[in-house]
Order: sequence, then structure tokens, then C-alpha cells
Amino acid sequence: MIDYRRYIVLLTAILVVSDATAQEPNTTKKAARRTRQAKYLETGGERKLEVVYKSIAGKDLKLDLYYPTVKRFEKCPVIVFTHGGGWAAGSRYKAGTGSFAIVFKRLIKQGFAIAPVSYRLVKKGSNVVMRDCVIDCKDAIRYLAKNSERLGIDPMRICVMGDSAGGHIAQMLLLTSADQLPGDASLSKVSYQMAAGVSWYGPCDFEKIDLFNHNDRANFRDRFEARIMGSDSDPKDNLARYREVSPINYLNNDSPPLLMIQGDKDTTIPVKHAYYMKEKAEAVQAPVEIVIIKNSGHNWRRVDADIEPSRDAIIKRTVQFFVDQVRPPH
Repeated sequence: MIDYRRYIVLLTAILVVSDATAQEPNTTKKAARRTRQAKYLETGGERKLEVVYKSIAGKDLKLDLYYPTVKRFEKCPVIVFTHGGGWAAGSRYKAGTGSFAIVFKRLIKQGFAIAPVSYRLVKKGSNVVMRDCVIDCKDAIRYLAKNSERLGIDPMRICVMGDSAGGHIAQMLLLTSADQLPGDASLSKVSYQMAAGVSWYGPCDFEKIDLFNHNDRANFRDRFEARIMGSDSDPKDNLARYREVSPINYLNNDSPPLLMIQGDKDTTIPVKHAYYMKEKAEAVQAPVEIVIIKNSGHNWRRVDADIEPSRDAIIKRTVQFFVDQVRPPH
């Protein structure tokens, strides 16, 4: 006679082991993916990793600092990298991957230090809004400037680069003055000078909502209000907040040089932003250059045909822009 109780116990044990075995490869793959994502920039040179530049709301905000491997000066210019991700996602580790890694490794060989930074993200219930992302990144620059002697950084030659939301933040860092958008009190009254900035497919103006309407469709709705205003803001503050986080409003004839590179088929951040920024720059005689990439969507994705200029050309132009604008000290 079959002992069904023993049979059920044995079958259950087999299923548990089988399930664990089946899950193990997936767990390993996920761990490997996380390892690949959390990747530092491999330069073969000196670097300072996981540097806390400020703490806020119980969270440490960090940056990494990669030093030049050649052409190193006593005080080297630094490029602060602000990652994309819609102000709500992404990480500074993006600097060690893809086209960004190529750009930064080439710049390190040209005598630049590279500083990818983390910032608070706009998450539901966090009370973090877009201006906070900008303030955090400005505090990262203030930290570098305040500690420039110890870190070997030239506070008078600070550059920025970012993509998408990070491109917007980079424009804000470049065009606002050191005392605008104050943050951590311990980093206040720090002086520094911005030298140049590059924005890959970053927006320049949130007040002019039509700039985000890539195909001029009717009944287009603003999708950024929650990220700009937060959940408990007063509607009467809308215009001031929209203008505050729009880089175009800080552009003037004393602005440092800005290079904007945009794809002509980008539906996330339409090419209209580059053209509009150039129009304003010409009106106020500000040094803004735009490069339009044909057949390119967001992140230089190919749309219908090969992008033109190529990704390699985009990388070369980005590197050369910084080299041309940031001269070594005499």
C-alpha cells in the first residue's frame, strides 16, 4: 500500500529544490547586470571614488573624481558629469559606459579631471523637485571649488556635460551664477568660474511647452509639471518655478560657451530646443553652438536611416569643444 503522506513530502522537497535551481541562474544574471551597471570609469590613473560632497535628508550624495593620466597640471580643469534619466532615474555610473566612457577617457588624456555626480531624484512622495536636482549638482561644484587646493582642481576652469535631463542640469550649472540656487549652508559663498558646457539632447525651456510638441499635435499637454512643482505647491508659483528651471532665462552675452547637440527626430526632447536656444543666443550675443544630428532619436538612436554625423563624430566634436574652450594656464 502506498504511503501517500511520505510521497507528498518527497514530491514537495523535489519541487522546492527544482524551483531553487531554476531561480539561481536568474539571480546570478541579475547580480551580474547590477555589477555591470555599477561601473566606474577605468582609466589606469588616479581616482577618488564615492566622495561624499553633502548629506541631506539622511542621504549621502557622492561624486567620483578621475584625474588626468597625461598633461596633468598642478590644478587641472574639471568636467562635472550630470546623468540623464528624466530627473527621476539613472546614476553617475553612466559615465563609465558606452559613448560617455569614450568621451571621458579621451578628455582625461587631454588634461581634464572628470567628476560624475549623484543627485536626489524626483520620486513619488519624496518631495524632491527639479530645482533640487540642480541645487545638488551646484553643491557638488561648490564642494570641488571649496576643496580645490586639496583636490588639485582649478575652480576657475569648471566645465559641465550631461545628457537629456542631465543636459538640462548641465545648462543650468553653466549659465547660473555661483550664488544662484543656494543649497548646503556649509558650501555657500564659494566662488568658482564656469568655462564651458556640452548638452546632449537636453531641454532649454519649460515655460514654452510647444518646444516639447515634436509633431505640433493638437491638445498637447505638459508632462513636466509634477517634476517642476511637486505635489504640495501653490499654483500661483507655477510661472516663477518654470522660469527658474529654464536655462534659456540665464543666457546673456557674458555666458560661458555652450554646445548643444540634438537629434532631428527626437520625440522625447525635440530638436526645437536647440533652435530656440540658438535664436535667443543670437539675440543676446551669447556663445551657443548647435549641432543637429540627422535621422537621430533620443540617445542617438537611429531613425529610418543612419545618423549623420556619426556617433564617432559626435564624440570627437564633444571632446574638441572642451579642448578648444579650456586653455591650459600660461
